[in-house]
Amino acid sequence: MARLLKSFEYAGRGLLEMIRSQMNARIELFILTVVMIAGFVFKIRVNEWITIILVSGLVLAAEAFNSAIENLANAISLRQFDSKIKKIKDLAASGVLISAVCAFVIGLIIFIPYIVRFFVSL
Repeated sequence: MARLLKSFEYAGRGLLEMIRSQMNARIELFILTVVMIAGFVFKIRVNEWITIILVSGLVLAAEAFNSAIENLANAISLRQFDSKIKKIKDLAASGVLISAVCAFVIGLIIFIPYIVRFFVSL
């Protein structure tokens, strides 16, 4: 049980480090907060909440993996600029971009009908 609790402690430290060191992670968390508030305001359905939670988790997980890969690549790079390291970091960053674009599109699909209904009802 102690090992399990330690693993959660390490993961929590990693999450805090990501939030502290990665501006994009802070932006993603801000956007998630706005989306959550909108979800409560518009009273979105359970399946929409599940979708929002899943895609938000995907974006944040991609950001964590990207940050880990960037830190590892920087640690092992022997030169100021290494084209192979740059390619690795760019590929990792593309994973965040792909997940964020998908999350954005899903957010539009979920929230546009609620926004339209709101303005039509005015």
